[in-house]
Amino acid sequence: MVSDVTFSGQAAQAQQTQQQSVTLAEDFSQFLNLLTTQLQNQDPLSPLDSNQFTEQLVQFSQVEQAINTNTKLDDLVALQLNNAATSALGYVGLDVSYVSAEIALEEGQGTTIKYSLDRPAAVSKINIFTEGNELVFSGDIEGTVGAHEFEWNGKDLLGNDLPSGTYVVSIDAVDIEENPVNTTSVVTARVRGIEQQDGNVFALVGERAVPIGSILNAVIPEQTNDGGVDGPTT
Repeated sequence: MVSDVTFSGQAAQAQQTQQQSVTLAEDFSQFLNLLTTQLQNQDPLSPLDSNQFTEQLVQFSQVEQAINTNTKLDDLVALQLNNAATSALGYVGLDVSYVSAEIALEEGQGTTIKYSLDRPAAVSKINIFTEGNELVFSGDIEGTVGAHEFEWNGKDLLGNDLPSGTYVVSIDAVDIEENPVNTTSVVTARVRGIEQQDGNVFALVGERAVPIGSILNAVIPEQTNDGGVDGPTT
């Protein structure tokens, strides 16, 4: 994953380096024209001090070397960013688990929701909502401390298959004194492509773009008896 360096930032830096190179070439051309004019019109009995010209030439050389160094760095950064995008393509078609409260559900398929509790809970429930905040599923879940898995079959409270789309998971847990217990949810879904947004690389999962850095693991979908693949699994 690319952290601080982004595609948009790299493009801007490369453009700035190119502009600096053009400006330096223009300044150096003007300097040579001025130098030639001064040499042609100097007083033979009192020639111009060559040390000044030498110092200016050295300064131009130093600036040129700095710009060349920036150009090479820009090339290295561009290579790094291209490698990041190429690496992200490897997630396409895989089932990935990532830290999120959103599920990309495919109609007729279930999904595995992982969650963890930082301490034991006296009461723990999982609630699943539509993006419009409509409750479509609710159930009791394991409340011991640590990581757990909940297999959701993708059906609503009446046992009907829910349509494909994005759903929101809420893990609600309280301890014996009815104090909230901290929870973390991890969901699993299949990557259908990658995308660059604001200079960062994302995996396209359902209708959502998941940051590559949020992906915890990825597995090849299991083959079904008819040659197809099962829904997202972990």
